[in-house]
Amino acid sequence: MTQLLNQAFQEASKLPDMQQNIIARWLLDELLAEKKWDSLFAESEDFLASLADEALSEHRAGRTKPLNLDAL
Repeated sequence: MTQLLNQAFQEASKLPDMQQNIIARWLLDELLAEKKWDSLFAESEDFLASLADEALSEHRAGRTKPLNLDAL
C-alpha cells in the first residue's frame, strides 16, 4: 500500500462509522467502474482500431474537412 493511500485510510478511520461506510462504498464503486471500463475497452480494441483505420482512409482520400468549432 502506498504511503498516501495509507494516510487516507488513517484519516478516514477517524470518521464516524456512517461516513467511513460512505467512503468505502464510493471507493469500491469507483474500482468496479474502472474494471468495467478496462474490460469494455479491451473487448472493443479491434473495433476501435478498424474505426481509426476507416477515418484515416477517409482523410487520405480527401473526404474530410477541418472541424469548425464556431459552427457547433
